[in-house]
Amino acid sequence: MEPTEYPAMSGSNTMCVATVLLETGVIPMQSPVTRLRLEAPGGPVGVEASCHDGRVTQVTLENVPSFADQLDVPLELAGRGTITVDVAYGGMWYAIADAAALGFSLEPSEARDLAVIGERIRLAAREQLVCRHPENEAIAGVSVVQLAGPWQGVDQASKNAVVVAPGRLDRSATGTGLSARMAALHARGLMRVGDSMAHRSVIGSEFEGRILGETSVGGTVAIRPAISGQAWITGVTELLLDPTDPFPEGYLLSDTWPGPDRQ
Repeated sequence: MEPTEYPAMSGSNTMCVATVLLETGVIPMQSPVTRLRLEAPGGPVGVEASCHDGRVTQVTLENVPSFADQLDVPLELAGRGTITVDVAYGGMWYAIADAAALGFSLEPSEARDLAVIGERIRLAAREQLVCRHPENEAIAGVSVVQLAGPWQGVDQASKNAVVVAPGRLDRSATGTGLSARMAALHARGLMRVGDSMAHRSVIGSEFEGRILGETSVGGTVAIRPAISGQAWITGVTELLLDPTDPFPEGYLLSDTWPGPDRQ
């Protein structure tokens, strides 16, 4: 769950779910590799978990087919003029912007400014750019913004920063973001089947990505991305539902978070 929507897919959360299922014994762990299949709103996801001494040491998932929708499309951004972004699907719709062109080197000290500009780009993209999954009309509109550092090439780690609504910097390198980035690079001819790359977040966390193959989504050329990373269990929470609770299904309000001027 995100503050504004239910994403069709999440790479980091898939890693977390697989780790919890195996390390808590919900699904029997098989060493050295346990294979399972999870269903996300965007489609089924195959998972291979490397296991050792009762722990999950790495999770590799084959993400949903990912593809580029628009490359170098102009976007009007108040106070910045016209910028260009790529629109790509990696399980969520991404607007991918050039971080260096916006004046960012993707360092921790820039986190606040990255969050602000990322949300501004997201809102502008939702207003100006149309994107809809050709096989699922419910998956529509840019959900996430990726501020991409210079691509370092195949087998190298490139920096990125992902901003989710309503203006929060993701601590993860993001599996869907890496899938979208590889799809855009593949569409440009810079990555091919079998090629790998890594994404490094602002805090230094990394996911590795590889293009397993090509496929088609609604007549559009797409890639089959594999994403690898690791998750850790940090707590156990118990949720209760009292039969006298007047809001058993929760409630929905407009955004109550402080705005961009918060300190």
